Amino acid sequence: MRPSRQYNPARNQRGVGLVEVLIAVLIMGIGMLGVAAMQATALRNSQSSLERSQAVVQTYAILDAMRANRAIAIAAGYNMGMTCAAPTGTSLAATDRIAWINDMQQPTVLGTGACGQIDCVGAGGNHCTVTVQWDESRATADGSNAAASETYSIATQALL
Repeated sequence: MRPSRQYNPARNQRGVGLVEVLIAVLIMGIGMLGVAAMQATALRNSQSSLERSQAVVQTYAILDAMRANRAIAIAAGYNMGMTCAAPTGTSLAATDRIAWINDMQQPTVLGTGACGQIDCVGAGGNHCTVTVQWDESRATADGSNAAASETYSIATQALL
């Protein structure tokens, strides 16, 4: 007569706990990669927002300098085409433009690719447009230079 074997449930499920743990680790790893991707996207968007804010600050900075030297600004003394190189000169308008371009090109502001343009036209030159252009390749998804140039422009009705 053969001894009867008893059914032992623990004996038949050997290794199942390990598979469950491995699946849980895999799911958690995929979730953590998703969190890391979201963090990288948020960082890029924050950088883009910072650069846009800096562009606004820089346009208002030169407009304030022009308002302080209103007579020269109305006489188109601040006009300059789109340039990334600091202009030359020793007049107050020239030193304001030099300081403006140099401030924009600081690494903590808009970087070395920042450029600016000032165009005062109209009756008495009191309608001015200030344009700031910068390289936004750090804010692109893949870090490439595709469509990396951003432009911000503001127009004033009068230099009061």
